[in-house]
Amino acid sequence: MCLLISMAATAESAGEKKRVVVIGGGVAGSVVAKSLQFCADVVLIDEKEYFEIPWGSLRAMVEPSFAERSVINHSDYLPNVRIVASTAANITEREVLTTDGHLLVYEYLVIATGHKEAVPKTRAERLSQYEAEFVKINSAKSVLIVGGGPTGVELAGEIATDFPEKKVILVHRGSRLLEFIGLKASQKALNWLISKKVEVILDETINLNTLSDPIIQTPSGEIITADCHFVCTGKPTGSSWLRGTIVQNNLDMQGRLMVDENLRVMGHKNIFAVGDITDVKEIKQGYLAQRHAEVTAKNLKLLLMGGNESKMATYKPGLDIALVSLGRKEGVAQFPLLTISGCIPGMIKSGDLYVGKTRKHLGLKP
Repeated sequence: MCLLISMAATAESAGEKKRVVVIGGGVAGSVVAKSLQFCADVVLIDEKEYFEIPWGSLRAMVEPSFAERSVINHSDYLPNVRIVASTAANITEREVLTTDGHLLVYEYLVIATGHKEAVPKTRAERLSQYEAEFVKINSAKSVLIVGGGPTGVELAGEIATDFPEKKVILVHRGSRLLEFIGLKASQKALNWLISKKVEVILDETINLNTLSDPIIQTPSGEIITADCHFVCTGKPTGSSWLRGTIVQNNLDMQGRLMVDENLRVMGHKNIFAVGDITDVKEIKQGYLAQRHAEVTAKNLKLLLMGGNESKMATYKPGLDIALVSLGRKEGVAQFPLLTISGCIPGMIKSGDLYVGKTRKHLGLKP
């Protein structure tokens, strides 16, 4: 809740409130918009009309009904926010221009465009997409997964658990799975997949430009046969649209926005950045993006009420903690001084994949 300075503030109409524009309706942007919707005139620009709980997306591929809870229309949890279903094309010191011609003036801007991913615009289309992916998996005898990061490993785990009769092949170009975390956790995940009869091929690449079912030949000459495939390689940072804008000089070599300890874009007092698009030195994970959003929302509330900048909250990078689900009951967890696998990390994440908790955080029924 926002702190109120005077009785006059309570009577302030939406038109008199300061404008905050949030670009990107993912894990971080959605939290910022929700936190500020009764404190400011908030506009959310997102290419899709819904928020999707990302850690539930792979379960939805093997259980489409799961997406009924993990894909949420923005309007369901943002009753006091204007939703602009479009993409941002340019920003100036005071305005945002969208690709379909909207020109939005702002007092404060939050950039939360994370990673670039092609997704349907409407919730209904997204649910239909999950149904189609389920049909593809269900009708296949063999499934190829390209990429051994968290997405590829978790998808392999979901399919191997729900469809143990299917042959699952995971191809990864690196020498080990889950290279973003430690070797011990990586090995535990590999051992679990092998125990579920997943064929894991390391140090091998797949030419995505020529990838077609059912016969795939790798550059080394190995032949892989699969009825269908899923590409689970890394997604590009969603910052290409920022080149040519006022923050183009704030992009680092990886295309991430350089921010200060208050999560403001360097040199811009009224522009914040949150989530995976920032250059904060930490593992890029959803729960940390939510922490970015909470700190930013707190700082914006302070600034909206004319508070002293010296009292702004600072963000401290998160610890190297990672939790990867393996099917519905098991997982692998890496903590600073401990790495474990099995049912304990599975109890923490794998059952509901934090979907109920995330929905409650948005003010919805679990």
